[in-house]
Amino acid sequence: MASTETPQVERPDPQELARTYAEVARRSSNLLTEYLQRQTTRSPQPPTDELGVAQAFLDMIAKLFADPYRLATAQMNLAWDYFSLWQNSLQRLWGFAPDPVVSPDKSDKRFRYADWQDCFVFDFIKQSYLITARSIHDTVAGVEGLDGETRKKVNFYTRQYIDALAPSNFALTNPEVFEETVRSHGQNLVRGFNNLLRDLEAGDGQLRIRMTDTEAFRLGENVATTPGKVVFQNDMMQLLQFTPSTAHVLARPLLIVPPWINKYYILDLREKNSFIRWATEQGHTVFVISWVNPDARHAEKGFDDYLGDGVLAAVDAIIEQTGAKDINAAGYCLGGTLLGVALAWMAAKKDKRIATGTFFTSLLDFAQPGELGVFIDEKQVESLEQKMFARGYLEGSEMATTFNMLRSNDLIWSFVINNYLMGKDSFPFDLLYWNSDSTRLPARMHSFYLRRMYLENALGKPGAIELKGVRIDLGKIRQPCYFISTIEDHIAPWKTTYTGARYLGRTPRFVLGGSGHIAGIVNPPSANKYGYWVGEGDELPADSDAWFKSATQHPGSWWIDWQNWIRAQDASEVPARDPADGPLPVLEDAPGAYVKARLDKAVR
Repeated sequence: MASTETPQVERPDPQELARTYAEVARRSSNLLTEYLQRQTTRSPQPPTDELGVAQAFLDMIAKLFADPYRLATAQMNLAWDYFSLWQNSLQRLWGFAPDPVVSPDKSDKRFRYADWQDCFVFDFIKQSYLITARSIHDTVAGVEGLDGETRKKVNFYTRQYIDALAPSNFALTNPEVFEETVRSHGQNLVRGFNNLLRDLEAGDGQLRIRMTDTEAFRLGENVATTPGKVVFQNDMMQLLQFTPSTAHVLARPLLIVPPWINKYYILDLREKNSFIRWATEQGHTVFVISWVNPDARHAEKGFDDYLGDGVLAAVDAIIEQTGAKDINAAGYCLGGTLLGVALAWMAAKKDKRIATGTFFTSLLDFAQPGELGVFIDEKQVESLEQKMFARGYLEGSEMATTFNMLRSNDLIWSFVINNYLMGKDSFPFDLLYWNSDSTRLPARMHSFYLRRMYLENALGKPGAIELKGVRIDLGKIRQPCYFISTIEDHIAPWKTTYTGARYLGRTPRFVLGGSGHIAGIVNPPSANKYGYWVGEGDELPADSDAWFKSATQHPGSWWIDWQNWIRAQDASEVPARDPADGPLPVLEDAPGAYVKARLDKAVR
């Protein structure tokens, strides 16, 4: 172990311990009773394979056993790796310090506790797991003859299986949990079981892992604090205008279109990393759409409603509020997809009121959507549609689970260890507070989005999608545009966003930031992190790898590059615009009522 001395701690009070066990028993009994009651009211349902996982693995196993040589080779390699591990372990017992047979990836946080390296037993457990995990992964990934969709599913769910069985996820094989159990006389496991019951209660019988202390945050007080006003609203959104912080501002206001899969304040978490606050400090009159968190009343709202009552309504309101003849617009993720649609729609109408477009990690092409594609095929979409149309929306927790599975070690298993094995309370973290603040999606809109864009990849085909009487052709977009993607993005892979950028009728500026979908975008200059790549010349070659090979890496934040680009389009200025001085009435203070509607608690 890292330390040979066990810290002395006060033994638990017997009376307090008895009360704790009684509370655990009561909550367990209540949950079990509620579960049994639900089962008695439900008619038995035959097992289903909605995700197509069982069929995918049956296909894989058939292909695997059809190639006995490859299977025998995999078994021999595994046996050799175990022989090497035993040899390595004997050398350690004899006092030598051999190099490990296998080491975790530098980005793997599961094995950073010192005893995973320093203690012989736990180091052996760790290496045994890594050897087995590598063998399973390589064997499955090497199976030949599988179609692309089946291969994606098999690889993805094999990784989920491997991650779930990591020794770090079990009390007896995690040295940090083992040590804490000894130190606290098992009280960590009692507290952890209480946390487990709490999360089962919160999920009405389904496990809803608490990632952060949601009581530690208040919108408008310690997150989403940039001052401003709600100056317009309709059934789909509120439009926020933020208070200027400079005496003069750029003549063109800036509209930010966030995704409605999440809430806008990812761009306004804290003062030091708020893109919205920073943009006001650079002289922008910032407006942002705060989408409604839909319920059954919005079941028939479609992509055309998000276009008309979202972007187009916001443009109308901003022009009326500021008197500007045109604006800059930026869209994040799905908000960027909508912005692309809006620009093409306006181009067909010869409406030039959006002068520039900026796309934050936004897909316009959906041919290679990354691991999200595992969840999107005809069978899964049909199953999802049945659920959505029955209640009118996609439940936010279902979407959150999908995204969490893409990074299960960071967003699932790390919290299982912290909350249930270590028995600790969730740490108050603003980003995870935002991540847990899930939103619903209207049934009609989401069905359209999955089918027309993911399954059919119709957005990139001129005229294949019609919205509000206009056939959408991205090639008609001729405004200057700026694309920022991130190199580790698992939601909008940068090579796919790069392909979409080439659909526009005018070559945009394509910039590749470091890190991932969130951290790479919320990357303020003060942090001086990650850096970004910019290509040579004004063209985007068809091969994204060729573009990257010739690109130049720059230190710091892409925010500075974007600001220089925006000012290069039009640097004219006007006196600062106070939201209270415009013709639109102030409805309430930012962040407004729509963003405060949480699905896991009452509106604050």
